[in-house]
Amino acid sequence: MSRNDWTPNEVKLAFHLYCQLPYGRLHRNNPAIIELAQLIGRTPSAVAMKLVNLASLDPAILASGRKGFSNASKLDRETWDAFHSDWEGLVLECDQIKAGLTKTSAPEALELNTTEIRAGTTRPQVIQQRVGQSFFRRAVLSSYANRCCLTGLSEERLLIASHIVPWSQDPANRLNPSNGLCLSALYDRAFDQGLITFDENWRLVVSPQLTRTDPAITANFYNLEGQAIELPERFSPDARLMDWHREQIFINSSLDGTST
Repeated sequence: MSRNDWTPNEVKLAFHLYCQLPYGRLHRNNPAIIELAQLIGRTPSAVAMKLVNLASLDPAILASGRKGFSNASKLDRETWDAFHSDWEGLVLECDQIKAGLTKTSAPEALELNTTEIRAGTTRPQVIQQRVGQSFFRRAVLSSYANRCCLTGLSEERLLIASHIVPWSQDPANRLNPSNGLCLSALYDRAFDQGLITFDENWRLVVSPQLTRTDPAITANFYNLEGQAIELPERFSPDARLMDWHREQIFINSSLDGTST
């Protein structure tokens, strides 16, 4: 293998970064791209080109009419498939690769509070969960251009990377960006509690348990009912996972038990 050939670990790190950057920021002047280039001993231009090559494998990018570069390698495709087969494993592997390249044990240096280390949960497990949640948040928010997909709110401190199927319910999709929606805190809470969901056309559905007599409920929920979300530029939400949310989480009855 010549120095110009990308190694499997380098492509993994490139894809890991690709997931966390908006498509419009895949350029050589991006500080995150410069940082990765320095870490693996390549030029920022080479890293930026690799990210664009990876974009050419992304169905959501292709569906938007943007083609990226067309010379994605066999290794690029294998890496793409590997992540989609094991998001959690590959995200944690990338964290370890980076730690090895920087000669640090950065994940072990995380400050953990006592409430995070619950009975039966080890320190490494908490660290891995922190690493995974951080990746998931960045991947989901960047895919939705850091805007709530329902309201367009762009204050990042009020945005949540909402799991469609909860973290505890589907380990295989915990870190899959297609298991995420970018929602503001209010709608994230309602979604998590089954008070809203989205239909097969990604339109808002409101649970009858939310009373129509409350003006605030009407303004924030019923006035938006039927409105479609703004779909992301990458990692489109998985319709099968949303089917599960409608069937298992959404409350489709009123407080008196009447179904709608």
